Amino acid sequence: MLLAIDIGNTNITLGLYEGDELGARWRLATNYEHMPDQYGLQLVGLLDHAGHTAQDISGICLASVVPPLTGKIMEACRNYLHKEPLVVDTGVKTGVRIRYEDPRAVGADRIVDAAAVQHLYGGPACVVDFGTATTFDAITAEGDYLGGAIAPGIGIAAEALYLRTSKLLRVDLQRPPSVIGRNTTHAMQSGLLFGYVFLVEGMVARFRKELGSQMKVIATGGLAEVIAKETTVIDILAPWLTLDGLKLIWDMNLGKLQV
Repeated sequence: MLLAIDIGNTNITLGLYEGDELGARWRLATNYEHMPDQYGLQLVGLLDHAGHTAQDISGICLASVVPPLTGKIMEACRNYLHKEPLVVDTGVKTGVRIRYEDPRAVGADRIVDAAAVQHLYGGPACVVDFGTATTFDAITAEGDYLGGAIAPGIGIAAEALYLRTSKLLRVDLQRPPSVIGRNTTHAMQSGLLFGYVFLVEGMVARFRKELGSQMKVIATGGLAEVIAKETTVIDILAPWLTLDGLKLIWDMNLGKLQV
């Protein structure tokens, strides 16, 4: 059984693969203060909740955009799951040619997503990832990672409204009754939700002009489903895309060598 771990700035996403099938999966809040033992106990607890033990784990594949946590979670995997993780980094086979000006500047999660899209859906494609940032990644018809765009995530925008104004409150990201809010909460929800819907639609239209009319749009990340309900430009909803990419990269590098 493979454990896939994606360490993001806001969430840590984990999933268990039995063969090619994704079984139990979790999204946890990223906690920069946790020590390796705390993460280790958390991993053991998640496995126990899913009816498994550390002995059931045959491998671990990990991607991270949070360097301070990478070492902590690797140590937790060694000490509590007794496995050395495969970390997606320079030298790891991904099957993706990176055409960014500085390939080392591309987040590991974006390359992992590109690997999954190349294998599962094919290009040309635009991957919209609703994470801490809202990212748009361009995958060519040949499966190359071309580049993309980065915008503040919905959570960052909502928090900025709360922190930088005197009278606005924190609000849940929910669909308001109408675009025109009749109270402050609904007005903020309208601006956040529908504003990001129009951001996605506009960026997708511009990406399509450069990638071609056959471009697929794949949405992933914790808020992908919320946005997908409000627009028709998203072709494929894949909330666990990064985990699927980690499984594929594991197979390219080590999976076929496991007993």
